[in-house]
Amino acid sequence: MGLSLRTSRNNSRLEFGSKSLLPSHLGNMKTRTFFGISLSLIIINLAAIMERADENLLPSVYKEVSEAFSAGPSDLGYLTFLLRFSQGLASPVAGVLALSYDRPTVLAVGTLCWALSTAGVGFSSYFAQVAFWRVVNGLGLAIVIPALQSFIADSYKDGVRGKGFGFLHLVGTIGGIGGGAIATVMAGHDYLGIPGWRFAFIVTATLSCLIAFLVYTFVEDPEKRTTGDYEKIKSSSRDELADKVHTNSLSIWLESWQATKAVTRVPTFQYIVLQGLVGSLPWTAFVFLTLWFELIGFDHNSSAALVGIFAGGCALGAFTGGIIADRMSLLYPHSGRIMCAQFSASMGIPFSWFLLRVVTQSVDSYYTYAVTLFLMGLTISWCGSAVNAPMFAEVVPVKHRTMIYAFDRCFEGSFSSFAAPIVGILAENIYGYDRKSIDPVLGSGREALALSRGLFCMMAVPFGLCSLFYTPLYWTFKHDRENARVASVKETEML
Repeated sequence: MGLSLRTSRNNSRLEFGSKSLLPSHLGNMKTRTFFGISLSLIIINLAAIMERADENLLPSVYKEVSEAFSAGPSDLGYLTFLLRFSQGLASPVAGVLALSYDRPTVLAVGTLCWALSTAGVGFSSYFAQVAFWRVVNGLGLAIVIPALQSFIADSYKDGVRGKGFGFLHLVGTIGGIGGGAIATVMAGHDYLGIPGWRFAFIVTATLSCLIAFLVYTFVEDPEKRTTGDYEKIKSSSRDELADKVHTNSLSIWLESWQATKAVTRVPTFQYIVLQGLVGSLPWTAFVFLTLWFELIGFDHNSSAALVGIFAGGCALGAFTGGIIADRMSLLYPHSGRIMCAQFSASMGIPFSWFLLRVVTQSVDSYYTYAVTLFLMGLTISWCGSAVNAPMFAEVVPVKHRTMIYAFDRCFEGSFSSFAAPIVGILAENIYGYDRKSIDPVLGSGREALALSRGLFCMMAVPFGLCSLFYTPLYWTFKHDRENARVASVKETEML
């Protein structure tokens, strides 16, 4: 499909083929644009880039952090655990904040929070300080991610929502590649007398502050604009409702909490969360990829390139998977996305086995690793952007999407946070990993093998269970989506 930009005096939208990727409610109003593209969506995607860059920063320099603080894989795993667990538990905060403030403000606050914590890691002198700042970083990400997801869900039509989330994942992965690869390369040098890995954290924190300013200043909330349009039509009744909302925020929270409890009883929501609990485990375990390649003997540049190739495959896969899932949902409205999810999850099993157990763990296998990682990323990355997020949007009331996405992150993030320390514990206590045996330059083949075995345990089985847990959606999704549409129509008629 070709990418085209179309602009008119009252309409501006980014299109793929014939379907708009910009908010469906922007058609009859002026919005700030940049070369015909919504400025809000541009900045939101920039925020996604920085979010992924920040998230991938520490795993990219695990080797240097291990040397600086005498930490083994289990210690490094606990850092990821603290980030994921605090992020999971605090994710509902995004939903609460979105009830009282518009999402651009929420996003700006969360971005500043993670910027502060990122700078804190760069200046840390003790391992405990790094651990503290990882908790703070999790709080910032907890605020940002659900708000980002609901913003995208509200900004795209049902027919192209998979593309919308896929594009968000695509540009976010660009940030992940940039943040991870640049940090890995910088780790081998000093800048202004500062170790490269620390300098990378400081630079990322500075750029994150800039993004927070842009979000707060220029981004417009699509939900607010929709309300504004409706106020012009029914100004008197909507003004009265607005007064009630502003004077009684507690009632809004209670209403949203009741809606959240109702949604958590929806079978489709339950099964998507269930698959996410196990399906997110391998993705958390992937934080050890850079360390694994460096243990094999690859230098910083080669390790960064391999991880970047995998991330690039994931980015392209998420976007392509979104397009495929959108097409499949047109052919098979009630099962197309589910089939795409099961295919994507099941592909993780053979690729994990081949990558970690079959390929010879040697620098001579560089091109084999590169091809395997790209194809693996291309096929295993469909579920979140092409399936889960779009399906959530179809079974969840519009005004409660931020809260629901937040609770989904709460469940998945809290559970998946255990994957990283489990990989470290398995590598050290079961498979004989010894950090004292590692050569700072050449790595250690024995430790690389131990780490790969720990990684395999956290990938093959969870990918299989994830694919299996999607199966009940063949019977529940149609019914739950129809119920959501009926409820939405009734809610609109009552306004």
